[in-house]
Amino acid sequence: MFDLKGHVALVTGGNGGIGLGMAEGLARAGADVAIWGTNPAKNEAALERLAGYGNRTLGLICDVGDEQQVIDSFAATVAEMGQVDSCFANAGVAAERRPLTETTLEEWRKVLRVNLDGTFLTLREAARHMVPRGEGGRLVVTSSTATIMGQAGGSSYAAGKGGHLAMVKALAVELARYRITVNAIVPGWIETPMTEEALGWKKFAEAVMPRIPHRRWGKPEDFAGIAVYLASAESGYHTGDTLVIDGAYTIF
Repeated sequence: MFDLKGHVALVTGGNGGIGLGMAEGLARAGADVAIWGTNPAKNEAALERLAGYGNRTLGLICDVGDEQQVIDSFAATVAEMGQVDSCFANAGVAAERRPLTETTLEEWRKVLRVNLDGTFLTLREAARHMVPRGEGGRLVVTSSTATIMGQAGGSSYAAGKGGHLAMVKALAVELARYRITVNAIVPGWIETPMTEEALGWKKFAEAVMPRIPHRRWGKPEDFAGIAVYLASAESGYHTGDTLVIDGAYTIF
C-alpha cells in the first residue's frame, strides 16, 4: 500500500533531526530522496545513511531564506531526479529565548527569513513544478507545538510556525484542483540538535517529562511513518490538516 518506488521526495533540512527521520522513512519505502541543507558535512553523512536503502539520492547546499538559492536548487533537483512528487518544507532555525521587549527587529527577521519566508519559497517552487506537470503532488510543512501552546520568549518562532498553519489551509484549498495536497506536521519535544540544550536541562526535563503521557522524548524516526503516508497515494484526499506527533503532550 505504501510502496514509493518511482516516487521522488525532497526534504529541506533533511540532513539531520526530524528531516533525516522523514528522509529515511521515505527511502525505506522505496522513494528516491533529495535533501537540502546548509552544512556540507551533515549532507554527506546523511547521504551515506540514505544510500544504504539502494535508491537514488541527492544532497544540495541551499539556504532556504535566499530566493535565488531556492529557485536554483529546485531546478537542480528536477534536473538530476527528473521530478519532485512530494516536498517536505522542514528546514528551520530556533530563536534566541528573549522577552518581546528585548527582541530586535533584526532577530525577528532572522528567524522568519528561514522559518516563514523559506517555507513560502520552497512551496512556491514546488507548486510551480507540480501544477503544470499535471500529476498532482504532496506538500508538507514542519510546524511546531508553539502554535498550540504559549511559549514565553519565543514570539518570532511562534509567529513563523503559526504562519505555516494558515498557509497550509490556504494552499490546500488553492491547489486542490491540481490534486496537490498540503498538510502540516506538528512535532512535540523531539531529540534533535535544535532541542538538545533544552532537553538536557534538568529543570526543564523534570517539568516537561511528566506532562508527556508516553514518558519519553520523541525521536526523528517517529516521523518516518507519517512522511511515508503523506507522500503516498493513500493520502490523496487528506489535505489542509495539522497532524500532531507529540506523544499526547498537548492534550494531557
